[in-house]
Amino acid sequence: MAENTVKNNSEKTDIFDRLQAVTEWYLTRRKRIRRIKKEKQQAKNPVLDWLEAFIWAAGMVLLINQYLFQAYQIPSGSMIDALLIGDRVFVNKIIFGPELLPGVGKLPSPVKPRRNNVIIFENPSYSSLGPAFDIAQRIIYMLTLSIIDIDRDEDGQPKAHFLIKRAVGWGGDQITQEQGELNVRFSGETRWVAERDFNEGRGFGHRISRIMEQDGYPALEARGKIMAYRELGLAPPALLESAAAPVNAMRYPDLYAYDRARLEVLRAVQPQKNQYRAIYHARYARGWYVPEGRILPLGDNRDNSRDGRYFGPIKESKVLGKGFIIYWPLGRLGPIR
Repeated sequence: MAENTVKNNSEKTDIFDRLQAVTEWYLTRRKRIRRIKKEKQQAKNPVLDWLEAFIWAAGMVLLINQYLFQAYQIPSGSMIDALLIGDRVFVNKIIFGPELLPGVGKLPSPVKPRRNNVIIFENPSYSSLGPAFDIAQRIIYMLTLSIIDIDRDEDGQPKAHFLIKRAVGWGGDQITQEQGELNVRFSGETRWVAERDFNEGRGFGHRISRIMEQDGYPALEARGKIMAYRELGLAPPALLESAAAPVNAMRYPDLYAYDRARLEVLRAVQPQKNQYRAIYHARYARGWYVPEGRILPLGDNRDNSRDGRYFGPIKESKVLGKGFIIYWPLGRLGPIR
């Protein structure tokens, strides 16, 4: 009996000794690893240390910009008064599904753009210098929070690679423009509704800006007709010349109305030219039809916006994000509406 007791005590002592040895080995090893790490950090070149920190921070910025929120600078007045020239904004990129890589693929999302959202998308008229340049440009642009943009035209101005507009036209809509004002016939409807009346009835708070005065349209239309006469090699009537004089003082004329007046003369003088009749019917009489799965993006500043009226509706899948917040200047800090 006594022998068994002694044996059990000896086994317990062995277990405790082993546990103590393992614990001492682990603590000693951890202390050694920490000492070595500390010595390496002390011996490290300060430049390399700074470089490591920068690379880590840059990686975080890229991840946030690519998949969550991206910074952009507003280059033009096409979205006045919602967005002003020079505003710096963050765009919510996760809401509609971010791109896997800059310009490559897109993750799916159950959330779709809604009417009158402020959206960002790649400019359909943009001329790319190649995928390698596009990725490099977007990485630099994101790392500097929109301060540095290497993608510039021959005059040194940033190219309009991305556009920020309002999602106005929806799948099934038909839209016409008369003297700068839009009328919409919604999908399944037979009546036309003025855009301003629709927005007011739905409580949309954004403002549609107009630079051109309504009383300037007679002069603008006269200038368009004069251009048609000159294209035909004919002398324009003197009455048109005097009526068109005020156009020279217009900074942002409604080019859509100007071209409509021009085309009216061309098809009236040369009715045998089917091209004039077809263009007039498609562009001015019928307006814009928005196919299903597409959006017609327009600027709030209708007289100073190169938008879907020129390049047509875009695919919903091409929408990269939704305007989220203005972060600079601080006086305009607030959500984008």
